[in-house]
Amino acid sequence: MTEADLSGFSMMDLFRREVETQASILNEGLLEIEKGRTGGKSLEPLMRAAHSVKGAARILQIESAVKVSHAMEDCLVAAMEDKVRLMPEQIDTLLKSLDLLTRIAQLQEDNIREWESEHAAEIEKMLLLLGDIVSTKRIETGQREIQSAAETVPLDIAGPAIQAETTESSTSSERRAVRVTADALDRLMALAGESLVAANWLQPYVDALLPLKKDYVDVFRILSSFQQNLEGYRTEGTSRLHIHEAFQKALEVRSLLSQRLEELEDFALRSTNLFNRMYREIITTKMRPFADGVEGFPRMVRDLAKSLGKKVRFEILGKTTKVDRDILDRLEAPLNHILRNALDHGMETPEERIAIGKQAEGSLTLEAVHRAGMLQIRIHDDGRGIHFDKLRQKLIDRKLITKDLAGHLQENELLEFLFLPGFTTAEKVSEISGRGFGMDIVQSMIREVGGAVQVHSQPGEGMTIHLQLPLTLSVLKALVVEIASELFAFPLSRVERAATLKSSDVRFKEERLSFLLEQTELPLIAGNEVLELSPSSLPANELAVVVIGGRFHQYGIVVDRFVDLKELVVKPIDARLGKSRDLYAASIMEDGSIALILDVQDLLLSIERLLGREKPGTISADVSEDRTLRRKRVLIVEDSVTVREVERNLLKNSGFHVDVAVNGVDGWNAVRSGQYDLVITDIDMPRMNGIELVSRIRKEPGILNLPVIIVSYKDREADRKMGLDAGANEFLSKSSFHDETLLNVVSKLLGEPGTRTG
Repeated sequence: MTEADLSGFSMMDLFRREVETQASILNEGLLEIEKGRTGGKSLEPLMRAAHSVKGAARILQIESAVKVSHAMEDCLVAAMEDKVRLMPEQIDTLLKSLDLLTRIAQLQEDNIREWESEHAAEIEKMLLLLGDIVSTKRIETGQREIQSAAETVPLDIAGPAIQAETTESSTSSERRAVRVTADALDRLMALAGESLVAANWLQPYVDALLPLKKDYVDVFRILSSFQQNLEGYRTEGTSRLHIHEAFQKALEVRSLLSQRLEELEDFALRSTNLFNRMYREIITTKMRPFADGVEGFPRMVRDLAKSLGKKVRFEILGKTTKVDRDILDRLEAPLNHILRNALDHGMETPEERIAIGKQAEGSLTLEAVHRAGMLQIRIHDDGRGIHFDKLRQKLIDRKLITKDLAGHLQENELLEFLFLPGFTTAEKVSEISGRGFGMDIVQSMIREVGGAVQVHSQPGEGMTIHLQLPLTLSVLKALVVEIASELFAFPLSRVERAATLKSSDVRFKEERLSFLLEQTELPLIAGNEVLELSPSSLPANELAVVVIGGRFHQYGIVVDRFVDLKELVVKPIDARLGKSRDLYAASIMEDGSIALILDVQDLLLSIERLLGREKPGTISADVSEDRTLRRKRVLIVEDSVTVREVERNLLKNSGFHVDVAVNGVDGWNAVRSGQYDLVITDIDMPRMNGIELVSRIRKEPGILNLPVIIVSYKDREADRKMGLDAGANEFLSKSSFHDETLLNVVSKLLGEPGTRTG
C-alpha cells in the first residue's frame, strides 16, 4: 500500500492496522512455538512484530500499549538468546497480552486515557506476568541489548503501518496493494466480461467470411474456365483485353481477400487472448489465499481445546488455495461452528481416547483444494463420530420420524437430519455448542452460494464434512440449455445428471410422467411448463433431460436441447425489478444473446407447486364437486429447505393444503396472488425478512387480517417483541415443531383443516 492510499487514515486508524497486522504474525508464531518449532529464526519475526507495535503506540503516546508490547519484546528477546524457554504457560501469558493490545487498538482515541485509568490493575497484572517470564536481571540485559539492536531495526519514524507496509513492499512486489472498493472491482469485472464477449464476437465474424472466400474461389474458377474456352474462338481484341483485365483484377481481389482474412483472423485471436487474460487477471484480484480467512482458527482451537481439557493437533492444509473474497468472508461463521462442534462433542478427552486405544492427542484437519472446477473444503476429526442407533432413537423421541421409518432409513439419510434447526446430537447444551443451529447455518450459507455439503461418519472413528463451493461468485460453470427457444443456464454444482432419454424410457403412471435413473423412479416435468413458457417442439424419439435435486427429492426437467457447458459471467438482475421467480441472474453469450441463470432452489419449489396440482398444467382442485368443503390453505415462508420440508409434511399430514415460498419476496408475491388462511414465516431470510413481510401484510387491504405465525430459531425477547409489534399473531421457536406446539397454535387460529364454505 502506498502513502497516498493512507492519506485518509487517522493516526489511530493506522495504529489499528499495525496491531492487526502484527497480531496475526504473533498469533501464528506463538502457536508454532507451542508445537515445538522454536529457534532464533522463528522468534525474530515475533520480536520485530512486538517492536513495531511498541513504536506505533509510542507515537500515539498510548502508554499501556507501549509497556505491554515492550514487556512482550523483552520476553521474546530472552527466548531468542536461549535465556528462557517458552512453555505453554508462558505462551498463554503472551497470547493474553496480545489480546490486551488488540482491545486497546479497538478503543476510540478520546477514550484511551479513561480506559487506561479504569483498567490500571489489569494492565499492571499483565506486566507482572510478563515480568515473571524472565528475571529482573535478564530483563535489564534484554533492554540494553534491544536498545543497541535498535540501530539495526527499522525505526518507526514514518509512522505506524506506513513504515511496515513500505518495508514489506521493498522485499516483495507481490505484497504491494492499492485500496479498491468491492463495488469498483465488480464494475471493472462486468466491463471485462462485456469486453470478452465483444472479442469473442470477432471469430464468428471471421468464420462467416470464409464461405464468401469459397464463393469467390468458385467465381474465379468459372472466370478462368471461361477465358480458356474463349481462346479457341475468334473474338475482337477489345473483348479479349476486357477478359484479361477482369482475370487480373480477380487475381488481385483474391490475393487481397486472402490477406485481409488472415489479418482479421489473427486480430480476432489476439483480441480474444488479450481480453481473456485481462478477465482472468481481474478475477484473480478478487481471490485471496484461504489462509486469510482462517488465520484466527488455530488460536480459537487451541484455547477452546485447553478450556475443555482436550489435546488436539490442528492442521490447516491448502493455505495458499485461492478463494473468492465474497465466499471467504461468508465461510468464517460456518467453519467456526463446525470446528467448535468437533471440539466440544466430537472429540474425546485424553483419558477417554487412551481407554479405547487411541492416542491421547486428537486430530482435527481443515483442508481447502481446487478440484473438478470447484472449491472443496474438508473438515475431519478422529473423534467419536455419529452413533446411528442413538441418532435414530433421538429422531423418534423428538417425533421427527416414526419408529418404523427410522428402521428403514440409511445412514446417509439419517445424517441429513443434522441440518435441521434445533436438532443436536449433544447430550447437553453448553456455551460452546449443543443448541443445534450450527449445521443449519452451515447449510444456509452453502446453499446461498450455490454449493453443496455432505457429511460422512464412522462410529468411534470420527466425522468428515465436505463443503463444495464455486471458485468464484463472479463466474459460474453452467449447463446452457434451450427451453421454448430461449437460453437458460443451470449452475453445474446443482445439476445431478444430464441425460438423453428414449421415448420408451418414459413411464406414464397416475397421470404423471416419470423415468428410471439408477433404479430410482423420478418425476419428469416439461421445462416450459414449470417456467410458464409457450409449448416447446420436442423430438419424437428422444428427450434431453436435466436432473436436479434437493435433500429429499430429485426431478428430471425436459429441455428442448443441450447447448453447451460454459463459464458464464454472472450479471445480477437489477434489484429494482425485485426477485424474479426461478431466476438467479443473467449472462451474455459470445454472440450477444442473453442466457438466464436459473435459481435451482426456487425451481424446486415451483416443481413442488406444479406436482401439487391434480395433474400437471391444471389448477389445483381443493374444492369438491359440490363446493361445500374446502381444505384450509397454509403458506410457509422459509429459506431453509430442511425446515420447509419438516413444517410442510407436519401440516400436510394433519390435513392442511400447504404451499411454500423460498424467501420474503416470494412469500409476498404468493400471499397477494393466492387465497391463504394462514402464513407461517421465518425472520432471517434473503431479499425480505419476516418482520417486513408481516408489516406489509398488515398494510395490504384484503389480507390485513390474515393470521401470521413467526417461527424463528432466535428465541430472543427482542425478536419476539419485534415480531408481535409488526402484527404477528404468534411467535414460536423452531424447536416447537418437534412436539405438538406448532400444530396446536395452527389449530387454535384455524380450527380443523377442513371447513364448510356454505
